[in-house]
Amino acid sequence: MSDKSRINNEYDVTYKSFLTHKQTFLELLKGFVCEDWVDQVSEDDLSLENQSFILYDYQERESDIIYKAKLNEQEVYFFILLEMQSTVDYTMPFRLLIYMTELWKRFFADTNENERKRKNFRLPAIVPMVLYNGTRRWTAVKNFLDYQDGQECFTNNLLGFRYILFDINSYSESELYEIGTLISSVFLLDQNINHEEWIKRFYNLITIVKKFTPEQFVKFKRWVYKISHQNVPDTKHEELSKIIEEADQLEVEQMVMNLEANMKKWMSEAEKKGRQEGIKEGLYVAAKALIKSGKTIEETSSLLELPESIIDRIKKEQEDLA
Repeated sequence: MSDKSRINNEYDVTYKSFLTHKQTFLELLKGFVCEDWVDQVSEDDLSLENQSFILYDYQERESDIIYKAKLNEQEVYFFILLEMQSTVDYTMPFRLLIYMTELWKRFFADTNENERKRKNFRLPAIVPMVLYNGTRRWTAVKNFLDYQDGQECFTNNLLGFRYILFDINSYSESELYEIGTLISSVFLLDQNINHEEWIKRFYNLITIVKKFTPEQFVKFKRWVYKISHQNVPDTKHEELSKIIEEADQLEVEQMVMNLEANMKKWMSEAEKKGRQEGIKEGLYVAAKALIKSGKTIEETSSLLELPESIIDRIKKEQEDLA
């Protein structure tokens, strides 16, 4: 698996961990969906379905979450697709149609034959949703009618549905602070921002983080590690994990202060090491050019003041060619 695929998969798993927590999923609906039916959904109404619809076309590219609920005595499914990649997938309307059809097929197959032959038998409503964290603006059509030719003539005869899009980078900072939930806090820290802005936002979130349930706080800490360890040298991952895991919810300030101080130090050390490696590589290239022009290793070393590591590297290469 490539580094990009691995990171996307980590995001899938982490967001799935958040949103399979009923309270957090409900916070997503109530904080980001402006529809009348949202007020009718309660945590007790929701049941998480264990079905999965990762089809062969999109293996290892996505995760899906399905909730079942009863609204006004009618069964409804909430289907959310996690789209953790930087590019916009313009086939999204068709992909969602495939998943929705699969869900209906399973529901139909699981229903007693006599029941489904009744005049008043109906398929359950499916509300499709997409969670996207790419930096590019989402420009794929959101209405399935717009994915079909001929809608001007045949609107009443074509299949139509509109999916709900949660485009993480499209929300304003003030809007996310105002919502003030676990999922809005995650969106705030997952937007396309630099390290300094990330730390500043984290400080501003302290009051909100203290209001998380204990279960949400544990999930949040795990997510903070996943999002922050990408900017930390591998040798510091264990130390970073310790800072986050040992943090107490009532002392979040201390965790943020420790993260700020240590990450700044680690990133500075990594940058310095990178510059040193760059200088060494430049000396090596210059030395190879001088040797190719007829200089000996000793003459080249004297001219460029080569460190032993580069001299040994060049000698080994010459031995291998001999």
